[in-house]
Amino acid sequence: MEPTFVVRDGMLADKEYVEWLADVKTRFRQSQIKASIRVNTDMLEFYWSIGRDLVVLRAEERWGAGVVKQFALDMRQAFPDATGFSHTNVKYMKQWYSFYFKQITKSQRAVGQIHPQVGGEFGKKEKSHQLGDQLEQTVKSHQLGGQLEMPEIFGFVPWRHHVEIFSKSKSLEEALFYINKVVEGGWTRSWLEEQINAKLFEAQGSAITNFKRTLPAPQGILAKEILKDPYHFEFLSLKERYSEHDLEDALVANVTQFLLELGKGFSYVGRQMELQMPGGQTFFPDLVFYHIPQHRYVIIELKTVKYVPEFAGKLNFYVTAADKLLRGEGDNPSVGLIICKSTDKTVVEWSLQDIQKPLGVATYQLQEVVDRTVAELEQRKKQKEDEG
Repeated sequence: MEPTFVVRDGMLADKEYVEWLADVKTRFRQSQIKASIRVNTDMLEFYWSIGRDLVVLRAEERWGAGVVKQFALDMRQAFPDATGFSHTNVKYMKQWYSFYFKQITKSQRAVGQIHPQVGGEFGKKEKSHQLGDQLEQTVKSHQLGGQLEMPEIFGFVPWRHHVEIFSKSKSLEEALFYINKVVEGGWTRSWLEEQINAKLFEAQGSAITNFKRTLPAPQGILAKEILKDPYHFEFLSLKERYSEHDLEDALVANVTQFLLELGKGFSYVGRQMELQMPGGQTFFPDLVFYHIPQHRYVIIELKTVKYVPEFAGKLNFYVTAADKLLRGEGDNPSVGLIICKSTDKTVVEWSLQDIQKPLGVATYQLQEVVDRTVAELEQRKKQKEDEG
């Protein structure tokens, strides 16, 4: 053969070839993902084993406080081209294993408490796992041998994500909440940091609702998880005195950020959708969304004042309309959410007690509140300096 350039050579790319090529491309991408997960899992299992050794062997009691530093130095000397053996990283390995070891041994009932909250399937069907099931096996392993095996699902989470999660989580439930979110949503580390700093775990599902009474148990738990309290609207620029219309205008103008704040899975349907009744009356719900994973409409009413019971009656009417006019075959019951300036928990709970539709009530925060607080503090500081 003589040297030659490889070029297209009169090949007829028919429909079958195009379909086969697309299939091969898909399989190749899947193989790349599987390979990267396998590499990540192998590395994490190795890190987990080092952390476990340092804990089980009681290394610092046996060899002194400097054992972790000495171990890091010895490994770097033996494997100069390898990464991951810095003193800091080896400390993280020990802390990682210690965190889950302590949390699980502290209460064998921890698995039962977190199971409904963070259980869920991940990946393809043949690779699906439930965190609850895996942790039950982890606890049994601990009970039998005094050691913990790394849950398989941890292999789907990058190492630096793990460090961020275990170093900032206060409980097993919180850590697994973020593990779940990273695997489900493919979160980047910067986005994970933002959500942890915004205390998403504490806010998620904290809105006051009547879901327990108005929805079947499994649906009630899931529906509550898509609401939170408070909602952070710091991305809005509003004047000091603003109306509900101003707030609504600003949210729609910044609908991308609003969708991010609502959470994963929300799709914007419309604003002030005209609801016309046979008698000639018309009504206009503020905002309508559809939550894709849960297959349900979410009707949102915005209020720039403190919550009053009358708000629930109007939203109950809008949710009824959504169920009758928008809800399709296969959709779950619609839910309503009132986002207001402030609430009184007793007033909210009493007002929702006899409401038949699933409603929730939450609050919002604006940057202007923060700015005003900072300005007041600066003014007080200046006054003290002047007085001094």
